[in-house]
Amino acid sequence: MKRRLTRIVPSLGTAVILSASAYGQEATPAEGRESTPPEKPEAPAAPAAPVSGTFSLDVNTHFISYGQDVWSAGTRWDNPTFNPSLELTIAGPKDLKFIVGTWWDMNDNAVTSIGDKKIQEVDVWAGASYTIDKVTVKALYQEWMYAGDSERIVDLIVSAGVFLNPSLTIHSRIDGNGTQGRGVVAVLGISHTLPAGPVSLSFPLNVAFASGNYFGGTGGYAFTSVGANASLPLKFLPGSWSLNAGVTGYHTREEVYPTNPDEFFATGKIGLTLTF
Repeated sequence: MKRRLTRIVPSLGTAVILSASAYGQEATPAEGRESTPPEKPEAPAAPAAPVSGTFSLDVNTHFISYGQDVWSAGTRWDNPTFNPSLELTIAGPKDLKFIVGTWWDMNDNAVTSIGDKKIQEVDVWAGASYTIDKVTVKALYQEWMYAGDSERIVDLIVSAGVFLNPSLTIHSRIDGNGTQGRGVVAVLGISHTLPAGPVSLSFPLNVAFASGNYFGGTGGYAFTSVGANASLPLKFLPGSWSLNAGVTGYHTREEVYPTNPDEFFATGKIGLTLTF
């Protein structure tokens, strides 16, 4: 079986938080009088939550693993997969954070060897991130369990909270499942987010390069993806729930992905996300 583009997705859902501050005018002292208004004490900043995270329930038309069309759906949208996920972020000293998470692929496309008949894959990961000014460096170790074995991954992700939110992901397979060999995929990404009333829109663009035989073909330029996503807060639900949907278009190079049925295809996603 083949692997997917970001699970994490992650992750195909996004919540928007808006904050505002109110300012009042102070009265001007009468002419000839010295007057010093009393200083207003600043409210102490609320301490950051020691544990935060996201819980998502997504339905995807495709299972894409770094450009590879795992279930060979091609241009069809008639066999969706259900992908629940959970990621927790634990605050450490200063700007250090610890991360643990899991992602599942559930469908009846094949006979499973890891659990219930619909559980095809269970991924788990753990790691840490550190932020310096606007730059965040994240390192994750992952176990992708499927087909009675595990694929082991180390990801290094560098991102910057500036215009277009540029990022670089170095995705390294350090131990393959079955006959898979070691290899590396590098993904360059940018994304622009803008509000549209209560909806938050995002437009990610990714370009990837793979080492030879990572997906059973040659190396070099691997894929380009362009997406359009929308997130709507569901204020009538308790907690910070949002409804997320999106489409992503792919161009994958046939020489790199010999098992992909189509070089050009589009994927769709819809789901619920709880942010806490």
